[in-house]
Amino acid sequence: MQDAARLAGRLAAVPLGTLARRRQGKPMHPRGVVLDAVLERSGGPDWGVPWLAGPGREPAVVRLSRGAGLPVPLPDLLGLAVHLPAGDRPVDLLLSTAGRGRWTRFLPVPRVDAATTYGSIMGYRSVAGTLRLVAVPDGPRRVPSDPGPIAERAPGTAFRLLVARGAGDWAPFARLTLGGPVDGLDPDLRFDAVRNPPPGLLADGPMARFRAPAYAAAREARSA
Repeated sequence: MQDAARLAGRLAAVPLGTLARRRQGKPMHPRGVVLDAVLERSGGPDWGVPWLAGPGREPAVVRLSRGAGLPVPLPDLLGLAVHLPAGDRPVDLLLSTAGRGRWTRFLPVPRVDAATTYGSIMGYRSVAGTLRLVAVPDGPRRVPSDPGPIAERAPGTAFRLLVARGAGDWAPFARLTLGGPVDGLDPDLRFDAVRNPPPGLLADGPMARFRAPAYAAAREARSA
């Protein structure tokens, strides 16, 4: 399984690299909006991962995007990328629209509304076992997923961040509040959830092994 995931990632890296060069280094999620944000960790389950269990408040940068770049009103695989620049090293979370049920949490789900459920799908290895993260809207609010409306409607939107072991129950640990768009609306930011996981977690599993070659292809395209 591990070798198959790596091989699939290497095969996918070839067309993704070509696509990245055509899309200025963004093979997926080419259209999006970058916003300032704040992540407030209220303290989650005590599973031996201080970043999840301990409180804290830190500035963040968030990018909301459409995965394939399909035109609205078509549904697309939407993305919620979170970059935390503070601390000893940055932390990147890459979440995409998914379910939150026992089995649907492992499956991507195309959506139209950006104020929806986003999941890591990729697992994180920890002392407590394999963990997954999910972001769910904190209150009813509609945010169209097209970049222009996102910039207007997303500020003030909040998400609750939850964590679960395997297919177990979700436990809250943080709240993410979106601010206004940054200058340039969608500047060239780099997110790498495999190389920059939260402290105490290690990106693992088939999705991590599949993503690593794709990230490398995108980095090479940007350098070129």
